[in-house]
Amino acid sequence: MIKLIASDMDGTLLDSKMAISDDNASAIREAARQGVEFMVATGRAYSEAQPALEEAGIDCAMITLNGAQVFDKQGKTIFTAGIEKATAKKVLDLLDQNNIYYEISTNEGIFSEHQEKRIENFAAHIAETMPHLTYKVAIAMAAAHLSLLKITYVTDMSEVIDREDIEILKIIGFSIDGPKVLGPTGMEIEKLPGVVVTSSAQNNIEINHKNAQKGIAVAHVAKLRGIKAEQVMTIGDNFNDVSMLQWAGVSFAMGNAEVEVKDYAKYVTSTNLENGVGEAILRAIREDL
Repeated sequence: MIKLIASDMDGTLLDSKMAISDDNASAIREAARQGVEFMVATGRAYSEAQPALEEAGIDCAMITLNGAQVFDKQGKTIFTAGIEKATAKKVLDLLDQNNIYYEISTNEGIFSEHQEKRIENFAAHIAETMPHLTYKVAIAMAAAHLSLLKITYVTDMSEVIDREDIEILKIIGFSIDGPKVLGPTGMEIEKLPGVVVTSSAQNNIEINHKNAQKGIAVAHVAKLRGIKAEQVMTIGDNFNDVSMLQWAGVSFAMGNAEVEVKDYAKYVTSTNLENGVGEAILRAIREDL
């Protein structure tokens, strides 16, 4: 029987309102009653992930920034894997050369140089994951969502990186041109030492330390709990979820997952708009997967 569940958030646990549905929350509580721990494994920073969990009344451990940080249920950091600063500067140089908007997540929060571009690119992400929305509505949702987050806007990102108190945890680049621009740039970045490049949407690339991967983080948490891989279940929809889908004994891809991502999962559940996470959890309990 499974003892630990790790679920992605965007495109997985969250619905069209960027919230956790009642059905998903109910299934998570049922898992807890069965003695199964639930946690999230997200590309979001802690401050970005926490509001949706709090609204749904879910108190859990969290893997954030693709595995760059792991927090216990009380919000205490138990694992960190940051990017070397010299490497981070080279990454930003490559993004600048290709006119790709970026932001960095650090131990002191999220930093960006362009507020308008951040809203524009987050709106593109919303429009991609929820195609039934108009772009105007997506812009409005992006502006509303981002206004709730603590983001520091600066004029020179290199000054942030040079600060002694700053640790670079993740760099994310966005382009409305998608893989056409991001693909070749990602390949160049992957040549740098000590980093891994993934993606959580068609319009972004996410750069982390090579040890900051969801699969590594889930394995780390499981080891701390004395739980074997075959007793762990993971749920995701995109390429930054692949490492944990591969590692876990039980893995579900969302119905809305990228086609290639489904190949890495043992099972497929419904979409994030159809309470796919809750469906997967109840199935795993019912069938004793």
